[in-house]
Amino acid sequence: MRIYLDHNATSTARPEAIAAMTHALELGGNPSSVHAAGRAARGLVEQARSAVADLIAAPTSTVILTSGGTEANAIAIESAVAAGTKRLIISALEHDSVQETARATGAAVETLPVDRQGAADLAWLRERLACWDAAEGRAFVALMLANNETGVIQPVQEASEIVRAADGWLHVDAIQAAGKVVIDSRGIGADTLSVSAHKIGGPQGAGALTFGPRATLSRRQHGGGQERGRRAGTENVPGIAGFGAAAKAANPRELQPQAAWRDAAAARLKAHGCVIMGEGAPRLPQTLCFGTPGFSSELQVMALDLAGVMVSAGSACSSGKVKASPVLTAMGQGDLAGCAIRVSGGWNTSEDDWNAFLEAWLEAHARHAARRKEVA
Repeated sequence: MRIYLDHNATSTARPEAIAAMTHALELGGNPSSVHAAGRAARGLVEQARSAVADLIAAPTSTVILTSGGTEANAIAIESAVAAGTKRLIISALEHDSVQETARATGAAVETLPVDRQGAADLAWLRERLACWDAAEGRAFVALMLANNETGVIQPVQEASEIVRAADGWLHVDAIQAAGKVVIDSRGIGADTLSVSAHKIGGPQGAGALTFGPRATLSRRQHGGGQERGRRAGTENVPGIAGFGAAAKAANPRELQPQAAWRDAAAARLKAHGCVIMGEGAPRLPQTLCFGTPGFSSELQVMALDLAGVMVSAGSACSSGKVKASPVLTAMGQGDLAGCAIRVSGGWNTSEDDWNAFLEAWLEAHARHAARRKEVA
């Protein structure tokens, strides 16, 4: 039996999402067409938009459907630069889609540091924005809601108060948090906020960006007048339908029991010398990141895979490579960055899955320790 514990990379598809996508494929029709099939397709798109809006407590009219979280992040960042921002403050925790897009804009990029628990340094942010040079344009700050590697939940609402006091723009990547914690995009003060379907049991290739009245968005993809002129291109109706179904089904309460299962596993791991990342900070209930001195990430992932347990060594968006995590390095855990792995449950994960992971890891660790002893 194969046990999948890499939901932070991509969650397994929910039955509701599969059914919605199948129905959309059978239905056919272009949402921009005025005939019956086109109107039916448009109906599916708008139903999904409403479900996504409900998931993040955003006005439906402010939800732009995209090809995924990467595009949603890019629209926010590139729009800020197009509006005159010359310097971007990007937290050290951000996903590559934020980091790389920021660098590609040509604007200056400054890093918002984090503490050893993986929480953003708001004192640094307050001090930096207090001396912001108006000649650099409007301040833009990117701070994700929950980190994809450690699960640490960021103080976004407090950050928003600091950013708004400086009349800045706060972009929140909520891709990893959606469906795992309750999100109120307006309540936390996000000017733009991104989400993605495949993290909540929907398909890959669908995402969304919501924007508030303080954000000035620019169309970055040109062509037809789709998405009220904000993002051109024929809509991916099956993907969007699956996204909507997953958004409707996602409920943070279904994941809460995993916090206890995760913590029970963490206690056993600590007894074997493991370091739990972000242990002292609020975290997503189903995410566990830990480092084991002397036991490389790659060897751990391979050993678990051979035992039928699928986990990862951090972000999955690195072309399949296993590399030391820059997030853990930013947390001051650079010495463990090359020997840390992430375990992440999802909507269909059971306590037995967590127990099976633990037993498989303990066996792998015992074998590794025995080999090291023989060599010594």
